[in-house]
Amino acid sequence: MQTENRIQTIFNSISDDYDHMNDIISFNQHTIWRNKTNKEIFVKPGHQVLDLCCGTGDWTIQLAEENKDADITGLDFSENMLKVADKKTADLKNVTLVQGDATDLPYGDDSFDIITIGFGLRNLPDYEGAVEEFYRVLKPGGQLVILETSNPENSLINFGFNIYFGKIMPFLGQKIAGSGQEYTWLYESTSSFLTKAELKMMMHRSGYINIKVIPHTFGTAATHIGYKPLEAAM
Repeated sequence: MQTENRIQTIFNSISDDYDHMNDIISFNQHTIWRNKTNKEIFVKPGHQVLDLCCGTGDWTIQLAEENKDADITGLDFSENMLKVADKKTADLKNVTLVQGDATDLPYGDDSFDIITIGFGLRNLPDYEGAVEEFYRVLKPGGQLVILETSNPENSLINFGFNIYFGKIMPFLGQKIAGSGQEYTWLYESTSSFLTKAELKMMMHRSGYINIKVIPHTFGTAATHIGYKPLEAAM
């Protein structure tokens, strides 16, 4: 609970600067990664889509704008991040924002056709428990899409990655947003996160099939896609 409270405090405190800082510290790569990932998401008219850990709503908005005949729900536990998202989605009629816990979703079994989570899984206290909870509310045949930072496999690139995220990013956070300690957490959560292979295996253990892994930018991020089997309805 202490870690969960810390994370919630962090994201509440950086909400106003989050979008600006995200563009700077990722060199806007997060937008490129998301655009590439969206080509793998198959939203149909009438689909129910859940964007978890939606933050200030960037992915929620993109999903809603590209799929106006689908219902998009963005869920996040940070009240302040959702306040920013609420302003950004004010003109989108197919968006609903909910404050909630991604590890204990306020939905029944088999509720959503597609679930997305971008740069949020690493902030949850129990990765596997969360992935299993996503599975519960996903409809049979439904698609889970996880976009997350990742530690590069190449040792030289990984060294530079650690220097940037561990030293430079907190410095930028302090200078630009006055939030150096908060951005140190982003490095901690990234450096301790699962490898691409470990996350794929976790999804497999949780019941997902046809799992696809798409690495981005020298392995500094990756998209994992899996499906809930149709027979899960039985």
